[in-house]
Amino acid sequence: MSTQLPAVTVVGSINLDIIATTDRLPTAGETVGGGVLQQQPGGKGANQAVAAARLGGSSRMIGAVGDDAQGRLMLEALSGAGVDTSDVAVLDGDATGTALIVVDREGENQIVVCPGANGAFSLEGVEFGPDEVVLCQLEVGLPVALEAARKSSGFFVLNAAPAMNLPSELLERCDLVIVNETEFELIPALAEAKLVAVTYGKVGSAMFEHGRKVAQAPAASVAVANTIGAGDAFCAALVLALRSDLDYTRSLAVANAVGADAVGDPSSQPHLAQLHHYLERTAPDPDAR
Repeated sequence: MSTQLPAVTVVGSINLDIIATTDRLPTAGETVGGGVLQQQPGGKGANQAVAAARLGGSSRMIGAVGDDAQGRLMLEALSGAGVDTSDVAVLDGDATGTALIVVDREGENQIVVCPGANGAFSLEGVEFGPDEVVLCQLEVGLPVALEAARKSSGFFVLNAAPAMNLPSELLERCDLVIVNETEFELIPALAEAKLVAVTYGKVGSAMFEHGRKVAQAPAASVAVANTIGAGDAFCAALVLALRSDLDYTRSLAVANAVGADAVGDPSSQPHLAQLHHYLERTAPDPDAR
């Protein structure tokens, strides 16, 4: 494994998360009382960029916020975590993206995303280096993801969330697609993709090449505080592990360990140890047979 963690550029969403924590999620038309309200930085793109930085990688964020107090707060949070925000656009006339989230005592959630500035930016003027690792999601929409895929010539990763039909041009460009089990079922074209990582919650994760399972790793047992940022932390860790020359099985194990720490943290952008800590935690037992 390389001792120098790779640089990761994240193209994606930046949101203010407004989170109500309740004993249980409401059903349609129901009001549930006794909630506790908090606001914190979020958005799949920002969560992944922060996770990459906290794991010890060099992290650059490409996205947009509104010219408002929420946008300034999001930029401060990204910079404070060690993320390069020089390519985050501040858009006048567009509000910073917002996610309205309800979380129950088991950590399950319901989320409504109001994209705001996330739906109003492009990659005009943004450049990618030939060896740059680019990680993109779909909260910024297919046009931006396609633009990133076309402009990037290095290792390109798509976290295909939220699930939607993917054009063949985008799918063929992806060196890696990361999804959860529900998204895997909702996007049939992934069965033909060159490399797909699938998360299965408490069960763990697996890697597929052209629809054939080639590796898997179990999940760690952990008390769940919040599942919002766990998938994003998993994405960042898996990319860093794979690009550090770990094999598929070990990379999945490391990413699972990072995801386990993330669900135990109530924040959308959880505090994480450096990647080498998770490498030590998941190292094979030399005495095992």
